[in-house]
Amino acid sequence: MKQLLYTISALAVLATTACRKYVEISPVNVRELKYTKDYQGLLYNSFLLMEKTYLYPLYASDEVWTADNTVWQTNLNINAGYAYCWLPKLWTETQEDQDWANQYTIIYNTNIVVNEVMSSEGGTDADKIKAYSEALVHRAHAYYTLVNIYAKQYDATTADTDPGVPVVLQTNFSANLKRASVAGVYDQIVSDLQTALPNLAATPDVVTNPSKAAVYAMLSKVYLHKRDFIKAGLYADSTLQLKNTLVDLNAYAASPASYPGKTNDPENIFSKTVTNSPTTIPFSNDLMNLFDPVNDLRYTLFTKAGADILASNFTNRGYYKHRLVNQGIYVGPNVPEMMLIKAESEARAGNTAAAVTILNNLRKKRLTTTGYTDLTAADAQTALQLVITERRKELMGTGARWFDQRRLQKDNGFITTVSRPFKGVTYTLAPGSNMYTFAIADKYILLNPEIEQNPR
Repeated sequence: MKQLLYTISALAVLATTACRKYVEISPVNVRELKYTKDYQGLLYNSFLLMEKTYLYPLYASDEVWTADNTVWQTNLNINAGYAYCWLPKLWTETQEDQDWANQYTIIYNTNIVVNEVMSSEGGTDADKIKAYSEALVHRAHAYYTLVNIYAKQYDATTADTDPGVPVVLQTNFSANLKRASVAGVYDQIVSDLQTALPNLAATPDVVTNPSKAAVYAMLSKVYLHKRDFIKAGLYADSTLQLKNTLVDLNAYAASPASYPGKTNDPENIFSKTVTNSPTTIPFSNDLMNLFDPVNDLRYTLFTKAGADILASNFTNRGYYKHRLVNQGIYVGPNVPEMMLIKAESEARAGNTAAAVTILNNLRKKRLTTTGYTDLTAADAQTALQLVITERRKELMGTGARWFDQRRLQKDNGFITTVSRPFKGVTYTLAPGSNMYTFAIADKYILLNPEIEQNPR
């Protein structure tokens, strides 16, 4: 019964490597995993697997909205439509949840590397340790993604008992798939990251590969979600000491198509992308009204009217940044996000001036030179509100808003009830709703009944 997490993963590995650990006889012309470079190759499968994260949180967030054209709603993938409406379940009993499946495929592959690479042939000790450490970072990111989609938001008072996700660290097919606690999943994430940290380069040779900067960035995000804002800020600062270059959008105002792709974008720290990139995402008026439409270059470069986006099927403004670079929607940690976490840490610590200074340093690279003016805040609570508003603008279209909606429910006044129409029916999501935690696909629970379903 304990096999579903591995079904796709095993097929992927067997199709490419046919490791003798899982089959008696290796297929003709298919080499089993043996050399260090074979294990490194599993980690370098970036575009098809290792970069993949999620898709459906994009549609669940309150920044996505359109009611003026039913064509977009009608053409929306049915599962994305369920996420958009916050329905109790997104999947039938026979459907695969690609977000879940991709993350456990990543975990399966990284477990192979973690458990076997140190005894592989043909590589130096340094090569083996590097692969081992990089695998730990990828595994940590996969568990971070899973626990923030399929488990309750971290709450220090209940995290030890709230169901997280199955934590599997071996490659055998009889592993216990009972869900670890939320605290247990976070402990594993931190352990993997801390173990990997000493053995990685300060910055990545290629942004799809882990580095010290990536580990610090991941730890910053982990502690942000644990509401340990002091540690979140310290790790964000450690990241920024290694990588802190911002892109000045003024340089691309006249030539948007020349905006740098992921491999040469200096803001990228650890490249991760959505599972599948939609043509575009329609943005709510609430989000668009946060922008200065004349001087904020994020508005003019990274959003467009639906009528100007091919096959958008809506008229309000939609996401366009991924169309400029044509390399998917980036959701991995980057320099602006680390600045925003640092600013939030300062605001929550009562350091109003420090928080606002960080925001202004970011905004100087985002607004036109003629239209820029400094933000000011009279107190720390106002500064915190400015930080959250800036996060909405800077991280739009990446799904980050959904995860912020989850964590900010613990802050009075930040998250309110959201309503939106879909095919003639109005759907509502209230703070504290169980729908803030995605259901685990029924298929997995039917095959593995020890996996507990989330409350619906």
